[in-house]
Amino acid sequence: MLNAGDTAWLLVSSALVLLMTPALALFYGGMVRKKNVLSSIMHSLTAIPIVTVIWLTFGYSLAFGPSHGGLIGSFSMVGFAGTVDQLHGTVPTLAFAAFQMMFAIITPALISGAFAERMKFSAYILFVVAWSSLVYVPVAHWVWAEEGWLFRLGALDFAGGTVVHLTAGASALLCSVMVGKRLKYPQERPLPHNLTMTLTGAGILWFGWFGFNAGSALTSGWLAALAFVTTHCGAAGGALGWLFIEWKHRGKPTALGIASGLVAGLVAITPAAGYVSPLSAVALGAIASIVCYGAVLAKYRLGYDDSLDAFGVHGVGGLTGAILTGVFCVKRTLPGVADPVGADGLLAGNAKQLGIQLLACLVSAAYALAVTFVLLKIIDKLVGLRVTASDEREGLDTTQHGEEGYAG
Repeated sequence: MLNAGDTAWLLVSSALVLLMTPALALFYGGMVRKKNVLSSIMHSLTAIPIVTVIWLTFGYSLAFGPSHGGLIGSFSMVGFAGTVDQLHGTVPTLAFAAFQMMFAIITPALISGAFAERMKFSAYILFVVAWSSLVYVPVAHWVWAEEGWLFRLGALDFAGGTVVHLTAGASALLCSVMVGKRLKYPQERPLPHNLTMTLTGAGILWFGWFGFNAGSALTSGWLAALAFVTTHCGAAGGALGWLFIEWKHRGKPTALGIASGLVAGLVAITPAAGYVSPLSAVALGAIASIVCYGAVLAKYRLGYDDSLDAFGVHGVGGLTGAILTGVFCVKRTLPGVADPVGADGLLAGNAKQLGIQLLACLVSAAYALAVTFVLLKIIDKLVGLRVTASDEREGLDTTQHGEEGYAG
């Protein structure tokens, strides 16, 4: 039966999740050099119309349609056919499809942080189309569709730690390696040209993330309230964890550090938001931010150029959060909810759940890496992945788009 309150909350949440992609554009845009600010913003904004069309035409149907062996859906809902007057639980199926669309939109945009300032825009367009279709859609089916094989196995991913952040982060790492380092890196480490822009983006991301996580309850009741509070607590734990570890390590706390920490906390709490307590959320966010801080430092020792730390924050944060979900999660019976929510984790005496979480992470990351490798090889043959050295020196705003972010 249709519930107007649940529907209203899901529609608002969908708008909040969409807002996260322009917020990501600001977050990433401020971290690049000013000659590449429009290029970076374009990566996020162009993902919106491209993935919208993919999701409408076949993406949603393959992700959430009737399953073929738990691996992929069907073409029965191409063009959102049959969704307009149907229900998904207590909300219109069309509202659920729109909500899931916003997740699909932001995921490939996250990857762009790994190859910022050096990938051809034509290559990026091809990558978004292919990656969204061949990586995001199948993994979403495995983990979130009721007939998906990881869902039936019992893998927990409340709002996308595995589906969104781990797949994007793993692919980002491979992209950074295959596209190659920026010119003169790591001898020269380009500084962010506008940290105020980045901090504004971080703040809007925090705001939008309430829709990302609490909206995933698909109701406006007890579960949404829990996910809302744990989301905020996870971000707080992440911000504080990064703040203090950076202060101890570098001698000074930085604005970029606290922004990175709160995002790391948000990433990590995403798979666990509906399954852990608020206090556990603080601990989970703090642990993840410290792990992510180490991952960001490691790129200099290991020699790969993850420009805006897409892997260091989203990949490592998503992995850490998904694993810790198996540690901190507890099964709950909530008022008005027919079935128990979640499962008991390691601390509640169920080590099996941790094993399931590890398997889901391994399979999702391995699949994303394998498909991304093939896609990058093909795209490189078709149009080339990287701009010329002269174009990179001049900046991608003028050479790829014929514009300047700061004229005059």
